[in-house]
Amino acid sequence: MLTIRTCFLQLSHTLKAKPECKRVTSVCMVHRHSHKLASIHNVFKLSEKKQNSIIFPFKDLEWYLVKNVNKTKFQMFAPSFEDIGNAEQLFTPSHKHCIDYFTSAVRIDHAPTTAQPEVCFIGRSNVGKSSLIKALFSLVPGIEVRVSKNPGHTKKMNFFKVGKAFTVVDMPGYGYRAPSDFVEMVERYLEARQNLKRTFLLLDASIGIQEADHIAIEMCEEFGIPFVLVLTKIDRPQQGNLLKIILGVQEAIEKQTSGCFPQPFLVSSLNYSGIHLLRCFIAHVTGNLQINEHNSTSLRSGVNSAKL
Repeated sequence: MLTIRTCFLQLSHTLKAKPECKRVTSVCMVHRHSHKLASIHNVFKLSEKKQNSIIFPFKDLEWYLVKNVNKTKFQMFAPSFEDIGNAEQLFTPSHKHCIDYFTSAVRIDHAPTTAQPEVCFIGRSNVGKSSLIKALFSLVPGIEVRVSKNPGHTKKMNFFKVGKAFTVVDMPGYGYRAPSDFVEMVERYLEARQNLKRTFLLLDASIGIQEADHIAIEMCEEFGIPFVLVLTKIDRPQQGNLLKIILGVQEAIEKQTSGCFPQPFLVSSLNYSGIHLLRCFIAHVTGNLQINEHNSTSLRSGVNSAKL
């Protein structure tokens, strides 16, 4: 098995080749056109089919699944509408609940000292990490989440404080244009951060798990930290191709991990698919939301127009 140091060195040096050229969409345009879907209340105004695709993206893929696929593995986190609404309140600022960029750090000893729960996001330089964080915080007017058209923009650990509830950390991307001190920065953070509750490892849904992603997964396994795989940009591939990627990710989770959450999450920062579910999961794993088990079958049986 690779050592932790070797994992990080490979993450820093094995993917220095220029990433594939892809269509670039203006982040400003993305949020201007889809901001109305940032709130679950507006999603409930849509048709039932559209609600399904936004709240629980796996619903769109059910008819692709062959009979011998155990579909329950894709739907292990199924909160109620009430749970999703309660989670959204945590991502909505108020006079007594301030949500904003807090600080940045290039070393763990420069990171803010806090006892509140923390989650972090890591992934390849071009995976859409900052765009996803911007979508999660889209209900916060004027929040400073810097998103660049060029990969490798995030060079520091950026901390976003969500009131007294939890902190979200945007980590530098690995691979192409990773900062020179990436190894020292990320290794020490993941190893030493006692209040880190969950690491979200982002994968590009249009290309699937890459070599550096496998290294990152093994690194999380070696550290023994709980982590989740999140497939970004699910609006890009055709549904058949997306399903193939999902099945590959699911197989990797089952055969190669012990600390990974069994269900991969699907998200799109473009149309807000999966964003509400991911907010709810973050609220839950940070201890700020107890899932209502009595009502948790609502997403399993289909979305309706119930009001929060």
